[in-house]
Amino acid sequence: MTQQLADVPERVRGEGPTASTESDLVSITPRKPRRSWSPPRAVRRAVGPVLVVVAWHLFSVTGLLHPDVLAAPLDVLSRGTSLWSDGQLPDAILASAKRVVVGFVIGGAVALVLSLLAGLFRLGEDLLDSTLGMIRMVPWVGLIPLFIIWFGIDETPKIALVALGVCFPLYFNIYGAIRTVDSQLIEAGETLGLGRLGLIRHVILPAALPGALVGLRYALGTAWLALVFAEQVNASAGIGYLMNTGRDFFQTDVIVVCLVVYAVLGLISDQVVRLLSKVLLSWQASFDGK
Repeated sequence: MTQQLADVPERVRGEGPTASTESDLVSITPRKPRRSWSPPRAVRRAVGPVLVVVAWHLFSVTGLLHPDVLAAPLDVLSRGTSLWSDGQLPDAILASAKRVVVGFVIGGAVALVLSLLAGLFRLGEDLLDSTLGMIRMVPWVGLIPLFIIWFGIDETPKIALVALGVCFPLYFNIYGAIRTVDSQLIEAGETLGLGRLGLIRHVILPAALPGALVGLRYALGTAWLALVFAEQVNASAGIGYLMNTGRDFFQTDVIVVCLVVYAVLGLISDQVVRLLSKVLLSWQASFDGK
């Protein structure tokens, strides 16, 4: 019997791990993945625009892109520098920014009031939501002739067009965010003794804030898009006025400078909202990507 036990392997007799069992344990132990080096996110974000500019420059240098079709990047940079140095570009940016700010404040205030009425009250939803959904389907750019008839050709139609472009994306995002608040949160608030105003203030509005900030991003982008069309209507100042001047004199470099300014201003607005979202939603755990 002793001889038979001696012939049984140690791992069967339970006398401790053998070399093979130790290797098995090592083999099943998960290894930590090695993190490969990657460039900063700012560098990765800049790769696409840089490649576009490089391709644009190569097409211009080789003659594949004629200056009458599109000016070269260096010519655009030179014209932008001259417009900035003589004060035309700063004045145009200031005039356009005023129109966007005023139109955004008006359109944002209207959208906020309407979305709260429709989102918080069933009567408000019945009276407002279907009507606004119907008006939204009307191309707001097509309303420019009516705005000229109603408000003239001064600043008012331009601001009205920006306000209209801002109102709808902000309204529908806030309204949708309010109506998608988890009902369990409402029940928990009621269990804790919150009244109607308390639920709105402490539960509904904080839960709807992420959707409202998404609507704010869309609204700011639409504001600059609406301004492009608005400043084509008898503008005597602003970025659109510079674009019209460049069009009349076939100056593609001036047109590209104005388009780049529009894009940069829109990007700055978007980054401001992103920063605001990080501050206001610091309490919310979210997925940042991998």
